[in-house]
Amino acid sequence: MTDLAKDAAAELDITGGAGGQAVLDHLVDLLDLEKIEENIFRGVSPANSPVRVFGGQVAGQALVAAGRTVPSERKVHSLHAYFIRPGDPSIPIVYEVDRIRDGRSFTTRRVTGVQRGKAIFALSASFQRPEPGLEHADEMPDVPAPETLLTFAERMRDFPDLSGTRRRPRPIDVRYVNDPPWVTRQTGRAEARNQVWMRADGRLPDEDLLHVCVLTYASDMTLLDSPLARHGIYWELDEVSGASLDHALWFHRPFRADEWFLYDTTSPSASGARSLATGRFFAADGTLIATVVQEGLLRVPS
Repeated sequence: MTDLAKDAAAELDITGGAGGQAVLDHLVDLLDLEKIEENIFRGVSPANSPVRVFGGQVAGQALVAAGRTVPSERKVHSLHAYFIRPGDPSIPIVYEVDRIRDGRSFTTRRVTGVQRGKAIFALSASFQRPEPGLEHADEMPDVPAPETLLTFAERMRDFPDLSGTRRRPRPIDVRYVNDPPWVTRQTGRAEARNQVWMRADGRLPDEDLLHVCVLTYASDMTLLDSPLARHGIYWELDEVSGASLDHALWFHRPFRADEWFLYDTTSPSASGARSLATGRFFAADGTLIATVVQEGLLRVPS
């Protein structure tokens, strides 16, 4: 990564409100890792990050590191990740890639994110050469088109208590289909599902791996809202602390992350301070493009 790219990435805020092409370009720079040595890469965090590194950022960067050791004709079809320790955004993350297997059809990589000599993140990713097979998929839920919905900034106007990081520029355009959790918390109408339209807020380069990594980044943005919404509580407005524990993604079909996709999420279970959340990604034409499962740590006062 060039010094200019580092400076651009340092200006990116990962969680907030308004966005645009300049903010998205900063995310692209953030995902442009510096190659230190064979199988070793280094990534940085935005200067104005929260206290710990955003989970979607470290997952996206780790997938970039894995993908850069794999032939471009082999596409990632799954990843499984564990968030081991909180990442410190003030220092770089070193990504060490282990080339587990290079087979005739599949390639497997293991990536460890390291800070101060300790692992903070571990990812396994599998890549496959294209081949034909059975075809079926769930249908997309019937939801309003994204252009008919309020922007994230418009949704936030009447909620001055959410004046922290969630109002800063974000590289992902998010439009809630149903009332967002901070609204249902006040109305008492708990939602069993959390549905948002998303897209990169600008135009991305024509690089398949980059689009997959941007979706990976976005997949961690609203997923834990699903278990919170069922209980009428929300970040910043209630006494709740949380963190991603593990994260799995399966990529089913090609897509562009700078075109609208629906993120349909729900939480089938919560117990022992852990909440499970699942999600499906649909392209605007109804194509199922990816599936996600995450377990998160959510602590609330008893």
